[in-house]
Amino acid sequence: MPTAEVCRKYGLSPASFYKFKSKYGGMEVSEAARLKALEDENAKLKRLLADTMLDNVVLKDLLGKT
Repeated sequence: MPTAEVCRKYGLSPASFYKFKSKYGGMEVSEAARLKALEDENAKLKRLLADTMLDNVVLKDLLGKT
């Protein structure tokens, strides 16, 4: 199936198609699912770290003012 037809069928731009192909090309479905799960977990951990760092800054400001 030509790339243009696939893009039209799924509503993708050719640039998005090639971006997905470069990222997920050659992977099995289970590997892609595992990658997605790891990316989601990584994003969650980054948010937790940012929240903890913000709490740290607030606590230091409070302790410094007393």
